[in-house]
Amino acid sequence: MKKLDLLAGTLVVVGALNWGLVAIAKFDLVATIFGKDFGQTSAGSRIVYGLVGLAAVYMIGAFAAARSRSATHHATPVSASR
Repeated sequence: MKKLDLLAGTLVVVGALNWGLVAIAKFDLVATIFGKDFGQTSAGSRIVYGLVGLAAVYMIGAFAAARSRSATHHATPVSASR
């Protein structure tokens, strides 16, 4: 599971950096890697974009599960006495 978490985290970072480059420099790194111009896609780039999206969904679930475990683990019992 730890390897999957690392892979998903890496893909989310790649996607975030790519969007940052798009916003700041109007440069699409993924498209460039696959030999396309800004805004163009290929089968390879669509696969990468799809994997980044799936990784984001996975990370949302992982964060929600961790938050749930943390809230349960750190719950302070209510004392009956004062």
